Amino acid sequence: MVDINKIIESLDWSKEPKGLYEPIGYALSAGGKRLRPKLCLLGAQIIIDRPAGCKTADGCKTANAVRDVLPAALALEVFHNFTLLHDDVMDKAQMRRGRPCVHIRWNENTAILSGDQMLIEAYKLLSGVPADKLGECLRLFNEMATGICEGQQLDVDFEEREDVTIADYMEMIRLKTAVLLATALRMGGYIAGASELQQQALYDAGIHLGLAFQIEDDLLDCYGDEKTFGKAIGGDIREGKKTFMYLTALQLDRCGAPVGPQAELAVGPLRCKTGYGLEDVLAEYDRLGVKQKAIEAIEVETNKALEAIRQLPDNDARAELEALAHKLMNRNI
Repeated sequence: MVDINKIIESLDWSKEPKGLYEPIGYALSAGGKRLRPKLCLLGAQIIIDRPAGCKTADGCKTANAVRDVLPAALALEVFHNFTLLHDDVMDKAQMRRGRPCVHIRWNENTAILSGDQMLIEAYKLLSGVPADKLGECLRLFNEMATGICEGQQLDVDFEEREDVTIADYMEMIRLKTAVLLATALRMGGYIAGASELQQQALYDAGIHLGLAFQIEDDLLDCYGDEKTFGKAIGGDIREGKKTFMYLTALQLDRCGAPVGPQAELAVGPLRCKTGYGLEDVLAEYDRLGVKQKAIEAIEVETNKALEAIRQLPDNDARAELEALAHKLMNRNI
């Protein structure tokens, strides 16, 4: 597997005007898991890798696959970071990956405009895939981008709705989070020559990994370590977000009515008048068993992802994807 971090670091953002490009370099230099490009490359590697136990390998075939897939992998990572710049503005977030968000380090106008340019840069990178694959890659990329926008709008709509269900929430995170992971795996496989059935298995694996990943993010927002999580703990609660944790609390409450502290905090501006804090909300979650329900949901989605992965060729790359699924399920809580 190529060192995706080194390749991202080698991208040149020292262009003029600095006010446009410097924030892009800042955002991409913050690191992160680089999950999307890794999945894209893994999707390809699973298709072209030698079978498990085989001692021979076609190094030329592997090198060619990496060369062909790398533009898509980089495009997905730049696109993902573009969405984060705009998300942070919309969410009024302060920190991203342990550093001030772009709109805090500079300003909101800069974050919006630099984010727009990142979207353009993503398409420029994607244009580097083999010409005979570009049309389908553009279709997959555009379908993914539309899904993410639709998911973001649902997330915004949920702020004004009091009838949001867990099923509604799962559909929102499928669009906002999971389709990007699914497209990364599928696009990598497609470029490497995957069959339709293999592409579907890759896509399904990515959807369920994405659902598990987002539910765990909701869990970490309540119970995570701020240093490793990279964001302030309790941000979703303070903003009154309709997360898996909050909606599960409502479902578990016998009367179906909001539990005390969370009910007050959920309306956002009123939180300052209640006297309740993060500890009070977490105490309600503990009383209702919300943490355990989240852990169970993460396990269910991860197991579905593993079922899809097992439909793919049995080789070292598939084993690496299985290991990654287990790792994502066991982030620091």
